[in-house]
Amino acid sequence: MAEMPYNIRHEVMTMHVKTMLAALRGVTAYKDLLTQPVMDAALRLLTCAAQGDGLGGLEAYTDLFYQLRAERKPGLGHWLGEALRWSESPYPMLAERGDMDPALEQAAKLDISAFELLASVDCDRWLSHLGKLLDSDYQGVLTGLPRWQRGVPFSFEGLTAAYRKEGAGRFARFRAFAWESGRLIPVGHPDCPASDQLLGYDGQRAEVERNTRALVEGRYVNNVLLYGESGTGKSATVKHLLTLPGMEELRLIEADKADLGGLPALIRRLDGRRQKFIVFIDDLTFDRDDATYSVLKTILEGGVERRPQNVAVYATSNRRHLVRQTISERAGDEMDRSETIREKTSLADRFGVRVLFQGLGKGEFLAMVDKLAAQRGLDLPQEELHSRAVAWERFHGAQTPRTAQQFILSL
Repeated sequence: MAEMPYNIRHEVMTMHVKTMLAALRGVTAYKDLLTQPVMDAALRLLTCAAQGDGLGGLEAYTDLFYQLRAERKPGLGHWLGEALRWSESPYPMLAERGDMDPALEQAAKLDISAFELLASVDCDRWLSHLGKLLDSDYQGVLTGLPRWQRGVPFSFEGLTAAYRKEGAGRFARFRAFAWESGRLIPVGHPDCPASDQLLGYDGQRAEVERNTRALVEGRYVNNVLLYGESGTGKSATVKHLLTLPGMEELRLIEADKADLGGLPALIRRLDGRRQKFIVFIDDLTFDRDDATYSVLKTILEGGVERRPQNVAVYATSNRRHLVRQTISERAGDEMDRSETIREKTSLADRFGVRVLFQGLGKGEFLAMVDKLAAQRGLDLPQEELHSRAVAWERFHGAQTPRTAQQFILSL
């Protein structure tokens, strides 16, 4: 078969570009993708190619390559596949819930067909087309430009199956998040200790785990306060939950006390999601005039709006009553003193499960030292080991797992 003359091939490519541009301008179910830098560059490339703007097309091509590499993706299809998989647009959320909407489903099919068409074009065709829009001075530049990989590693059927089985959006992709200044920031590699890294307090950990498994099973559960001496592993107990079998649908959102103001709106957004959420507040203590005190009370008790069934608040504190009390608050007449103390202690009472982590006794502390020494392969005589451990503990002022670990690391 004779080769198609170049001017005809160029016209065919121009028609193809215009078809792709029209299809992408008509995207309706996945409009969130169009606002991303990668797709902005791709749309500019298509627009310039369709309008005969060679210089603009060259700039858009290089920008598209840069954005793909900035996202660590070898090709446009790879980027599109990931963006579609973790999109929180209407269709993925519909499929996650298992609902039906024929119009939305049809729109999603058309959108994905448009993305497939875009991902199937190789870079040589783009550069050949741009070459006919630019004068000869640019031919050497075009020849030396890098290429991205061609491929379409996604399909409507495959994406739909993933949404339904594993969920959609950031909560399907990540298991831990930080709530900072009103923004939910995914944590790709959370610091979650394994079982062999936790020392002692098996009963306390079991109580926290029981409440959490009930949450994962879809039951309405108590909020949890873990309180007691510093260094006993309260925070580690909460983070460890993500490592346990059967907790695959559990998500952890860590919030600083200073950022509690926006939490009611966040918790409202979590309602109805398939995942179960622990809002985790570490090292919680309030001063008496702290404005966030009332915010947390509302979160714990719900006010007019009940806390969603898939959300629970877990907090750690070195104080049982959470709110610092002054000597003057305990003075005065009997009625005022009683009311003040009740108000200050009432916040802790809003946690239905309160788990105490006390410091270790001397025997427990030394047994923990022995265990850690054996794990490290230390061969000190036990009498010397214990003598040095006691001296270390006296200097640091606590018989806790943290102190024991620090002592062993010092040897």
